[in-house]
Parts: sequence; structure tokens; C-alpha cells
Amino acid sequence: MNPDVIALVRKINASAEFNRWCGFEVVSAVPGAVELAMQWRKEAGQYSGFLHAGVVGALIDTACGFAAATVAGPRLLAAHFSVNCLRPALGERFVARARVVKPGKQQVFTACELSAVENGAEKLVATGETLLTVLAGEAPPER
Repeated sequence: MNPDVIALVRKINASAEFNRWCGFEVVSAVPGAVELAMQWRKEAGQYSGFLHAGVVGALIDTACGFAAATVAGPRLLAAHFSVNCLRPALGERFVARARVVKPGKQQVFTACELSAVENGAEKLVATGETLLTVLAGEAPPER
């Protein structure tokens, strides 16, 4: 693991209130790939007791954005993302593994698989793809 890459991704993650609220944890980061995890939280569940699809999408979008940031820098904006929910997201922990499919100067294409971990066993619960736009200029103002 490259310490500079994981430090960058962890810094980005720590700067997002939503990520902190969800408990997103950067497990690993190398150029072009990131692993993000989240412990089950009742507050992130939906009415049937599964991880809410909005949080499933957020995990995939965030992991893809972080993977893109490892090759394009932190100034990115999702232009499009899609999620395929394959089964109910039920587990003690959720792990999103994202990778860069095609980097570019203006756009970065990424893909992600999200697994639920229950009793040590992983099951694929969702997949997704994201197209990110690389933003130029200075960082946005603090809010």
C-alpha cells in the first residue's frame, strides 16, 4: 500500500460529514483501486431491516470517487452513476471494492462491487459504475 495514496483518500473521507455519519472506513487504497467498508448501523437500514438502497448507492459512489481520486486527484464530481442491487444488503459489515476502468484528463470511468459480510462469509449484494468529471481550479470554500 502506498502511504501517500491511502493518506490522501483518508483525508478526503474524513472531510465529508456524510461519510463520517455513515462510518465509512478506508481499508486500502492504491493507485486505481480503493476498498471502503462500513459496519451495519440500524440508522442506515430501511423498513425491512436491510441496508437502505441509498446507502448502497452512496458506498458505491464514494468508493468509485475515491478510486478515481487516486489517479486524478481529489477534485472530482460524479457526472453519472448506476447501481445494480442484486440481493438484499444484509450483513454485519459492507465492503465496497472500486477500481478505475479508464482514467482520463477530463473523465474517469470506474466500477465497483459491494459485498455484505455475515459470519465471516461475503456475498455480492450490488455492483455499480461511475463516470466522474475532473474539476479544474481551486478547492470550494469551507461551509
